[in-house]
Amino acid sequence: MWSMFKKKTAMPAPGQALPGRADRMKVPPHHDVLGTPLEPPFPQGMELALFGLGCFWGAERKFWQVPGVYSTAVGYAAGQTANPSYEEVCTGMTGHNEVVRVVYDPSKVSYETLLKTFWESHDPTQGMRQGNDVGTQYRSGVYVHSADQRRLAEASRDAYQAALGKARYGRITTEILDAPEFYYAEDYHQQYLAKNPRGYCGLGGTGVACPVGLVKAAE
Repeated sequence: MWSMFKKKTAMPAPGQALPGRADRMKVPPHHDVLGTPLEPPFPQGMELALFGLGCFWGAERKFWQVPGVYSTAVGYAAGQTANPSYEEVCTGMTGHNEVVRVVYDPSKVSYETLLKTFWESHDPTQGMRQGNDVGTQYRSGVYVHSADQRRLAEASRDAYQAALGKARYGRITTEILDAPEFYYAEDYHQQYLAKNPRGYCGLGGTGVACPVGLVKAAE
């Protein structure tokens, strides 16, 4: 039993991950809440953000509720297996995280506001888990699409660490990486809590507010 638990909370070594497949997941044509496309092309001026903060059902709902967000989709990223299935990700042998891709209008919502939503919607100090959800797929992660996003993500992490420290929380374990390839999750996972209003949501924040507006993107 202990060896199985260790395996789920440790990333697979290079060459040990499941092989995956060449075929991409079928993607529904429209967002079940916003009515917008889940796949590009997106309207001119839209930007992408990518976050992992525990079970992606509740995480996606957090972001589709943010004004200025054009579309959201759940999927898998930051692992080794090509086009994985949900069952494969749950084995811990793909290295993937459950993530939410956010398409947003920067003229209506800032990346810093999305970061605030990210930090306040989960506990980023828990390592390879989020609450009762244990495994590599539940780790905290920010996957950046530009140098400005990285700078803002790192600044917000440091500011939130200071706030968490005052509240006697431990060190943030969030990984901040260049955005890897995003693999869409299965159709039934997309906007899951809109389709299943009483469905499971394992997210729980710390109750500590995240400061915003400390760093401005480069001109």
